[in-house]
Amino acid sequence: MDIVTLSARGWEWPDSLDAVVAAPEHHAVLLENDHVRVLGARVEVGDTVPVHTHRWPGVQYVVSFADFVRRDGGGEVLVDSRAMDFPREGPIVLWSEPVPPHTLENVGDGLIHVIVVELKSPPARPQASS
Repeated sequence: MDIVTLSARGWEWPDSLDAVVAAPEHHAVLLENDHVRVLGARVEVGDTVPVHTHRWPGVQYVVSFADFVRRDGGGEVLVDSRAMDFPREGPIVLWSEPVPPHTLENVGDGLIHVIVVELKSPPARPQASS
């Protein structure tokens, strides 16, 4: 399912799959208000984050990178960083659209540590001047 379909239909997954609820040992809320939620995400070597979602788009600030495999909720591989030309040294800054149910397995030899700034509401649009 593409992001346009997600946006058109709205968010269809339960709150129980939210990253902080479904995988609290890997996601911690660092700050939250009506506009943003800032998460600290950590995945140790050999660890797999349980199935979870990210409802809002956001910026990912990769503090430390290791190879990973992302699978959809059914276990199909979506991304294997070992097969990509991915920057290996941080910091790395990425944009992410909302992410439906998935897991993430650290198949590398170091910690994956990411700070995620999720945008909970669309930015205000300036009023046209008359």
